[in-house]
Amino acid sequence: MLKQIEGSQGVAQAVALCRPEVISAYPISPQTHIVEALGTMCRKGTLKNCEYMNVESEFAAMSSVIGASVAGARTYTATASQGLLYMVEAVYNASGLGLPIDSMSQRDSGWLQIFAETNQEAADMHIQAFRIAEELSLPVMVCMDGFILTHAVERIDVPTQEQVDAFLPPYDPRQVLDPNDPVSIGAMVGPEAFTEVRYLAHLKHLQALELIPRVCGEFEKIFGRSSGGLVSLYRCEDAEIRVVAMGSCLGTIKDVVDEMREAGVKIGVVCLKCFRPFPVDAMREALRGARQVVVVERTLAVGSGGVLNRDVMVASRELGLRPKCVIAGLGGRAITKASLQRIFEQAVSGTLGSLTFMDLDMELVERQLAREKSARRTGPLPEAMMRDAHRDDAGEIL
Repeated sequence: MLKQIEGSQGVAQAVALCRPEVISAYPISPQTHIVEALGTMCRKGTLKNCEYMNVESEFAAMSSVIGASVAGARTYTATASQGLLYMVEAVYNASGLGLPIDSMSQRDSGWLQIFAETNQEAADMHIQAFRIAEELSLPVMVCMDGFILTHAVERIDVPTQEQVDAFLPPYDPRQVLDPNDPVSIGAMVGPEAFTEVRYLAHLKHLQALELIPRVCGEFEKIFGRSSGGLVSLYRCEDAEIRVVAMGSCLGTIKDVVDEMREAGVKIGVVCLKCFRPFPVDAMREALRGARQVVVVERTLAVGSGGVLNRDVMVASRELGLRPKCVIAGLGGRAITKASLQRIFEQAVSGTLGSLTFMDLDMELVERQLAREKSARRTGPLPEAMMRDAHRDDAGEIL
């Protein structure tokens, strides 16, 4: 059923169709609308057989779904921004226990992590995430860009309960707490077994690389649309330049690529859907035949560079490619068509630096550096970083 609704409302309706049995929530924008909508459904009785828990913190929210999952319930929670940081200790606990909790969380905590480009994908991926999590007995994070997607009103095809039931069977937990057969859950793992625990988690992630495309294919058969998977390609059939990105910025990137295609530039987009586990083989095949790779990402590992770019480098090494990393949209800054156009034109002309901070205000940076230099705290910014950080349309250093 097509509905013109806010992204967070679409996600809430998709989650409800998955018949969760325990929802634990603590409000923090921009995800609050999701759990508010689910709370309303529970209160009105439209979401049946579900316990909605109002807790006192993000840590308690994650701890509650851990306990409920161990007891055999299908669970859900959501968080964002600083709320995630308050949740971190329990996030690692959930992945260590191998619990199938669907959430939005953080990189490298041992959870699977899939990224939505649109609100339709966000809704669809939540339905798939429960299936993936429960088949692997491993938690899954569905990540959608706050405000950009959660608060955007657009058309979403919300499936019927019958469709979701045909795709997502009732939860059959692999491990359930039983008072007649007591076991210890969540105990500290010492050095004598910690390597093995992490190795087993790694093996499950490798299994996910096969499971995620299969689940995506089964979803398409029932719902009539492709959503999710590992990677998807856009206008890459003869693309010499391929842009790698994930999340909501893909829509803007595709618009710029369409305009450049009309001008005769052979450029395409590799849309990453699954970030953890990182699909090295699928990414390598997606980049095969490219002359240049540009990674646009909204995450910076301070002192190192782009987080996504490092994974793409590993995947493209055998192809002899050296991806160029573009850091964009930090802190919610808009990623505009005009700025992307300048970046991609630099890639075409061969003047794009190895690490570029898009729309960086060098005047502001230089003023701060001057203050610090006068206070004898630091020296000038390294010349190489100044060269790569910001260029104008012609590729000249500003």
